[in-house]
Amino acid sequence: MTDAGTIDVLHRNNVTVSGNPTGPTLVFAHGFGCSQETWSLVAPQLEPDHRVVLFDHIGAGGSDASGYDAKKYRTLDGYATDVLEILDALDASEVVFVGHSVSAMIGVLAANRVPSRFAALILIGPSPRYVNADGYRGGFEQADIDALLDSLDANYVGWSRQTAPMIMGNPDRPELGRRLADSFCRLDPVIAGQFAKVTFLSDNREDLARVTVPTLVLQCRTDAIAPTEVGDYVHASITGSRLVVLDATGHVPILSAPDQVVREIREFLS
Repeated sequence: MTDAGTIDVLHRNNVTVSGNPTGPTLVFAHGFGCSQETWSLVAPQLEPDHRVVLFDHIGAGGSDASGYDAKKYRTLDGYATDVLEILDALDASEVVFVGHSVSAMIGVLAANRVPSRFAALILIGPSPRYVNADGYRGGFEQADIDALLDSLDANYVGWSRQTAPMIMGNPDRPELGRRLADSFCRLDPVIAGQFAKVTFLSDNREDLARVTVPTLVLQCRTDAIAPTEVGDYVHASITGSRLVVLDATGHVPILSAPDQVVREIREFLS
């Protein structure tokens, strides 16, 4: 990649690099409605021993929304391309990719395309398909997803305020739901609507069996977005993967139980 191309990629996705420049590289990818700021309770704990790479998906955080291409991002493959371009721009190899929620599947797609770039995958609250199907429980009926997407399109800010606490889960800690809602509201609403459709209507079940790198699956014991059956399915579908059920509730343990997440990452990488 040329110098200009490298600068463009790093600017477009608001890439930041911190931590130990000589340590193994950890790449953190945020979920729908979030930004790299969502990792603020996890990533700094791993900086002393790792080179930490954070970025924003197009339309989120400090990314350059002018780089959004509806055709490119009509599937999760477009986001996987961004991940590979970031790794190329940083000349990063033997990467440990840590993906939360939809970024777990983005990491799977990227690692399947160029496995030589990856040392491991850490998938937090992954779901290859949100809609129930014969012999598979994703957690939602198609009508549920249709209603969710219609509500989002009709009033994105209102949808964010209502939905974020449900996704976060921890009703006894309302400040977490408010933090997630604020993050949702900072996302470009047009891009958010399109990203939501891609996220909730994708089916990446067949991609799981193609994973060849060591994989850790982190699942919360109660999660309204990705129920435990989904974590079990991902674990069973990725040969040699390790499943850990966190003593945590909700879909965003990187905010609600960051120390548990860090502990499991360290143990997996040790």
